[in-house]
Amino acid sequence: MAVPQPVLEPMVPVTAKVLGVRRETPDTWTLSLEPDRPGLPAFRPGQFNMVYAFGIGEVPISISGDPARPERLVHTVRAVGAVTRALAGSRPGQVVGLRGPFGTAWPVEEARGRDLVVAAGGIGLAPLRPVLYHVLSNRADYDRVVLLYGARSRAELLYRRDLERWRGRFDLDVLVTVDRPDARWRGNVGVVTALFQQAAFRPEATVALVCGPEVMIRFTLLELEKRGVPDHRTYVSLERNMKCGVGTCGHCQLGPVFVCHDGPVFRTDRIRDWLGKREP
Repeated sequence: MAVPQPVLEPMVPVTAKVLGVRRETPDTWTLSLEPDRPGLPAFRPGQFNMVYAFGIGEVPISISGDPARPERLVHTVRAVGAVTRALAGSRPGQVVGLRGPFGTAWPVEEARGRDLVVAAGGIGLAPLRPVLYHVLSNRADYDRVVLLYGARSRAELLYRRDLERWRGRFDLDVLVTVDRPDARWRGNVGVVTALFQQAAFRPEATVALVCGPEVMIRFTLLELEKRGVPDHRTYVSLERNMKCGVGTCGHCQLGPVFVCHDGPVFRTDRIRDWLGKREP
C-alpha cells in the first residue's frame, strides 16, 4: 500500500537541523540541512527554498546539493544582510525553517543527447551545481559537457574541492578564470566569456545554462549567440527581489513575469527583452 505524501502549506515553514557549515569564500558559507519531517518533495536542479532564520526573517536560496540525495538539503549563502548573516553563522544542531522547493528547473531532460555548456559567474555556480551532479551521475545521457566558471579572485571561487575533482575527469571540460589573479594563480585571467575561445562544443546541438551577475549573463548570451546557439536552447537563472516564493507579493515582478513563480530558470527567448532593465 502506497504511503500518502504529506500535504504541505507553502507559506508555513518546516524545521530543519543544521548538519554542517563550511566556509567557501570570505563571505560565503555552505549549509547542510536535514529536514525534521520525512517525505518532503524532492527538488529538481535549479529550484530554490525559502530559508528562515527564526526571529529574523527568510530569504530565497537556491538548492546546491545532489538531487539524488533529497534527504540532505544544501544551500550556499552569501552573508550580505541580517538573514544571510544569521544563516552563515549557524552551528551544527541549530534549527532553521524551510519552505519549498519552489520554482522552475534547469532543462536536464531536454539536454539529453546534446552537448551541454554550463556557464557560471561567482556564486552563480551554486544553482548550477545540482545540474553537474545529475549529469555526471547520468553521464551516458549527454554528449560533450563543458563548465565555464569565473570569479573575481582565487579566494572567491566556490566548491574548490569539486572543481579539482571535476578537472580530473576525462568526460568533463572544466575551464576556470579569475579577474584579479594573485601570485599563486596559474590559470586563466579575465571574464567568463573569454573562456569560449577554449571551449569545444557543437552550437547546432548545444543546450546552454547560464547563471551569475546580470552583466555576466548578458555578455555570455551574446557570446553564445555569436557561436550559433539559438535563444530557445539557452537558459538563465534569475533571483531578483523574491520575498514570498509563490507569486503573491509581487516584489519579484520582471516585466510580465514573477521570478519566483515563473522562474527562476527562464528560456532566454522569453526573458531577453527584460534583462538589464533597471528596477524601479
